[in-house]
Amino acid sequence: MLKLYSYYRSTASYRVRIALELKKLPYIYQSVSKLRKGEPEFTAEYGEINPQKMVPTLIDGDVVITQSLAIIEYLEERYQKPALLPIDAVARAYTRQIALLIGCDIHPLNIMRVRKYLTLPIGLNHVEKTNWYHYWLGEGLNALEKLLVNSKFRGDFCYGNEPTIADIFLVPQVYNAERFEYPLEAYPNIYKIYELCVKHPAFVAAQPDLQPDASEYHPDDEY
Repeated sequence: MLKLYSYYRSTASYRVRIALELKKLPYIYQSVSKLRKGEPEFTAEYGEINPQKMVPTLIDGDVVITQSLAIIEYLEERYQKPALLPIDAVARAYTRQIALLIGCDIHPLNIMRVRKYLTLPIGLNHVEKTNWYHYWLGEGLNALEKLLVNSKFRGDFCYGNEPTIADIFLVPQVYNAERFEYPLEAYPNIYKIYELCVKHPAFVAAQPDLQPDASEYHPDDEY
């Protein structure tokens, strides 16, 4: 059986959980020890599995894969139905474009280790750090909203009327934006898709607060 090393609030792990649920693939959820006072962010044992000491990591037999996009692409190629990418080459590029806009240009600026660096070595206070995050989040969401408005591929979801890899990346990022109190009124297309997705059974099952390790952490813990 597949095994996923995860952390409930990790947006990258959230993506992979959605993909696994959409494909209805059973898996073992393995929580990675993080954020508890007096403990390291990751165990030494986990560092042997993933040298980056980040989540998620997927184990499939003797195959070990890190990075959410690589994991999702692997699942798509090995377990092809239901498909998370369109058949048409241009449409596939469009959905990957959205995934990469979020995964490469927005998400890296809001992960915990970046926010910690802003606070400790640089010395920003909470308000300054939040403003920094909001600025860069806005830059990315502005571009994404325009992309969705102008897209010929747009349906109920980012592409057509079934979830794809684009929606898999969109939902965790909007979840993160809400958690850090970023106003989303300026993004009606993004939020409409988000509201539809979070009612889908696969997205419901993957949501952070329903994960096995959610109860182990304090509500104010960051990631």
